[in-house]
Amino acid sequence: MRPSRSRAWVRRCEEVLRPDPTRVVARLFLPGQEMAAAGVSRSEAVIARVLTLTEDEVDAELHELEESFGSRHRGLFSTWESHYSLLEHRISGDEPLTFARRRLIGAYFTQEYAVEGAALFNPSMATHPDQTGVAEGSLRFVMTVRAVGEGHVSSVELRTGTVDAQGDVSVDAPPTVAVLANPLPTSYVRTAFANQLVDMWGDRTNSDFVLDALPETFDRDELDQALQSLRDQKLTRGVATRTIDRFDWIARCSYTVEFAQSSLGQERVLMPRGPSESHGMEDVRLVRFDEPAGTGEYVGTYTAYDGDRISTQMIGTRDFRTFTITRLSGPGSRNKGLALFPRKIAGRYVAMSRADRESNGITMSDDLQHWDEPVLVQTPHEPWEIVQLGNCGPPIETEAGWLVLTHGVGPMRQYGIGALLLDLDDPTVVLGCLAEPLLTPDADERDGYVPNVVYSCGALLHGRRLVLPYGSSDSATRFAVVDLDPLLAELAASPARPTSDEDPA
Repeated sequence: MRPSRSRAWVRRCEEVLRPDPTRVVARLFLPGQEMAAAGVSRSEAVIARVLTLTEDEVDAELHELEESFGSRHRGLFSTWESHYSLLEHRISGDEPLTFARRRLIGAYFTQEYAVEGAALFNPSMATHPDQTGVAEGSLRFVMTVRAVGEGHVSSVELRTGTVDAQGDVSVDAPPTVAVLANPLPTSYVRTAFANQLVDMWGDRTNSDFVLDALPETFDRDELDQALQSLRDQKLTRGVATRTIDRFDWIARCSYTVEFAQSSLGQERVLMPRGPSESHGMEDVRLVRFDEPAGTGEYVGTYTAYDGDRISTQMIGTRDFRTFTITRLSGPGSRNKGLALFPRKIAGRYVAMSRADRESNGITMSDDLQHWDEPVLVQTPHEPWEIVQLGNCGPPIETEAGWLVLTHGVGPMRQYGIGALLLDLDDPTVVLGCLAEPLLTPDADERDGYVPNVVYSCGALLHGRRLVLPYGSSDSATRFAVVDLDPLLAELAASPARPTSDEDPA
């Protein structure tokens, strides 16, 4: 390890995760997606040309494709057949096609996508659910990392590794194959829909008509039945079509997916599915949540980006195989950077919020879905954070208080990672705040897709050490280890700062 430039008890590790352009997934490809002048799509033209090939040509082409691409994917034939089924309605004639020709047509409508071809950064870390075989004094961890591919679309990948008794970090070698999840039926909660509709400023008369027809928990079929009732009355109900579209949009933003049991954890990639995240799933803040029943469910919040607007969504899993996605609501969930505390406080869920886009606040919820107006706890003050503040992941419980890693943006848009200490019983009370950052970009971390950035989405406490994974310049993932005791001592000696220029010192 090498020490930080300013503190000997902050040490950078040699381990670096860099993007690997060879990790690819097979996705649907629709040539052009536009209609030709004569009204015939390019899809039909491509299919027509494949249908003119002889069976020998089909077999030869499939053999070459299998040789070139088979080792890069799992179940590639199944993917081709699935993509063919989406185009089957465009094929006329009564004579069935051979399996080989069906697969070849599917291959023409498939493309490889390098999920981390551009970057692999902004990690969050939590204790792995399986500690079997780990050496005494060591801890296995699981990380989420933000992978960026073509078109700057962000996806979520998993990584695993261990930190030993001396605080040395070792990341398991990732497999070369990437695997996508399959959709599962999902259920919805009526109050969650109601809160999201309030955020969207929808028509209450029509919305209430649909909501009143739904049970507290419902599925897609029940929602479609309720929407059909509204559709049947649209002549006497203004803006009914807009209300129907909003219900459909909210439903498609919440979903459940499952990876094949045969897939390995590090092979699994969560790519955008819902309309709110069509252009990216960004910066998961993962936490192992201590539920009252002790189930230890993993929950993460992330920024969903649709190409125009952002929103906060939540991802939940118990086994890192099945994942449920939900969209959050309420003033506390506005903008980026919602980070959950790992347990309830005074009977309520609590989270760090940056609803005003530049300050740190505390927001609370009764159901993990709808978040109250945040209470301001920290505003930009020091030179290194004047542009804006935010958190760097879920708060960590210590005997001295809630340890919150923060980020600040200063001149030349340089990022630094700092820290706050909040009261255990009332996290709106700030006990200490570092005047100087723990980390700023080293010389070899300054260059990348976005220069001069160090940024984390969540650290892990291991004994008396804080293991801090962080993204460097929106390109790669690195690690630092922070000794907890001197950090807490410096926080205790650093008084809380005012939350505005008008507040007394």
